[in-house]
Amino acid sequence: MCLTVEQKLICSIIPPLAFSAHKGQAGRIGIIGGSREYTGAPYYAGISALKTGADLSHIFCTSTAATSIKSYSPELIVHPVLDSFNGHEEISSYLPRFHALVIGPGLGREENTFIVMHKVVEKAKELQMPIVFDADSLIYINSHQELVQGYKKAILTPNIVEFSRLYKAAFSLEPDIFVDLNQQVKDLSQRLGNITIVCKGADDIITDGEIIAVCKEKGSPRRCGGQGDLLSGSMGTMMHWAHMTYNRNESLKISDWGPNILAALGACMLTRRCSYLAFQKCARSMTTQDMIAEIHSAFISLFPIDRLHSQE
Repeated sequence: MCLTVEQKLICSIIPPLAFSAHKGQAGRIGIIGGSREYTGAPYYAGISALKTGADLSHIFCTSTAATSIKSYSPELIVHPVLDSFNGHEEISSYLPRFHALVIGPGLGREENTFIVMHKVVEKAKELQMPIVFDADSLIYINSHQELVQGYKKAILTPNIVEFSRLYKAAFSLEPDIFVDLNQQVKDLSQRLGNITIVCKGADDIITDGEIIAVCKEKGSPRRCGGQGDLLSGSMGTMMHWAHMTYNRNESLKISDWGPNILAALGACMLTRRCSYLAFQKCARSMTTQDMIAEIHSAFISLFPIDRLHSQE
């Protein structure tokens, strides 16, 4: 198998499987989201984090969402504290155990939920945790961009509509998405202090304000709900791997490809490959569950790290 430069770089951040590893070493990921109306999104993000390769996935949701999410899978550790009186304190007490956070899937837009989210993010930033901001969390960031300003371990994952809102909030004008969208995504990243942005679309545009990577991996024409949650969950796992690798391997820091770019590109490629494989089997009837079932096949076809290690 002939791998591209990008695939080889992503393979370099994936930890090899080892009998000496302990539970949690490959990733303990926290998912903040899940409300009465939206219980599927945090499940998709949490189970995708696990199937990508994380060892443990915790979901912090409202009390009204917990029973449903628990019923979807016994693999997920569910905490119904997002709407409790001291929710931010309960969630913050877990943060030192986690390697990365994914905030937004099914979060909802209740004011109290956003207050809890804000306080948790401030604590996570103190701990220098990698954070993926997705879905409803981006609504809050529209009017509170100071929350992510300059935080280099953050990735925002807007679709084109969400990107337009973020851009307008930052520049007080609408972006012209039909004229050099790549540059406009880069401009927004720079305005927010060079944080990483993944603008999802026909091609995924990834930038930290310095370099631009475009994911052109073939996906599918099916646009079922939940695909973004698979992306954010897998990205949380890959963020942990990327930052862990960079922290341990000084030589990687001379590369133009920072840990956020590699994690984001890897997750985008994986999600698109899952969509492609699932569509070949299910076509119009494809749902995100079908995509999740393809994570293993997509992963080993894109990032054959186990085969590579067996040949060393």
